[in-house]
Amino acid sequence: MIRKIFFLLVILFLLSSCKKSDTLIAPSSENHKSESVITGDPLPSWNDGALKNDIIAYVEKVTKKGSPDFIPIENRIATFDNDGTLWAEKPYVQELFAFYRVQKMVESNPELAKKQPFKAVVEKDKSYFEKGGEKALIELVATTHTGTSEDEFENAVNTFFKEAKYPPKNVPIKQIRYQPQLELLNYLRANGFKTYIVTGGTIEVVRAIAQDFYGIPKNQVVGTSFKYKYDGAKNTVQRESALNHFNDKEGKPVGIQLHIGQRPVFACGNEGGSGDIAMLKYSQGNKYPSFQLLINHNDSLREFKYQEKDNASLNAASKNKWHVVNMKEDWKKVFAGE
Repeated sequence: MIRKIFFLLVILFLLSSCKKSDTLIAPSSENHKSESVITGDPLPSWNDGALKNDIIAYVEKVTKKGSPDFIPIENRIATFDNDGTLWAEKPYVQELFAFYRVQKMVESNPELAKKQPFKAVVEKDKSYFEKGGEKALIELVATTHTGTSEDEFENAVNTFFKEAKYPPKNVPIKQIRYQPQLELLNYLRANGFKTYIVTGGTIEVVRAIAQDFYGIPKNQVVGTSFKYKYDGAKNTVQRESALNHFNDKEGKPVGIQLHIGQRPVFACGNEGGSGDIAMLKYSQGNKYPSFQLLINHNDSLREFKYQEKDNASLNAASKNKWHVVNMKEDWKKVFAGE
């Protein structure tokens, strides 16, 4: 995650926050009491082909009563990474929020502009973060994401998402969700799956938008978290600057166990930072039939084209026979806002 933050910081200094259309399919709300029926094509933004057929065949075989592959509804757990899996990650929304927080904090207290790391952000001083490395980056996240009550922080997140535009597309952040993934979430839920977000981003930022953006309740978000303390005088929970759990790579199975308590049977991540390999491997160890899905960012025209230098995620997918989304060929459209 630290490498991701560094990459984004460099990019953000070069970008300015600066097609408007409606989302075709909005995320349905989570419903675990009963299964529902989707008529027609359940995945209309997915091109017909082997991958789409495999997804549908898997869901049908594990939800059909009497099937040898039947999975009881209480065990139909599906986990999705967020950055690069449910929405775009170039740049990371989490870091857009950090810069937004710097702006708001400096507006409220101009003296902060004279102190680091605020000074470096205000003056667009890339060298500060390049020289400071991991320590400087952690300092930025800690100073912009802590020191408030949970209610205050959630209000700040909600305000950010109402105002923010996503560079370089200059559209509301809600429009950079992946339409095919919204359909997949809906399809799984319609067949009794309980969907979770398992993100390397901080849990509170994603919780604030999970229901509106994805139809996923905030208590079904697993993410990186800071330590908390209870303030008895104010009767609030206060966030502290020390990390509690780093929910990336090998930390994801740990976070899943901590928050969910059972292995997912369906797990979806993306190629780009090697952050989801452990989650997909963990899912594959399930006693029930499982399905692993990896998004490959190979569409430079409609989204972005990038890959890991060591090709770790795609190599793991090949070795373990995971399904890989060829974004360029498997998705008819990419963004919900198109």
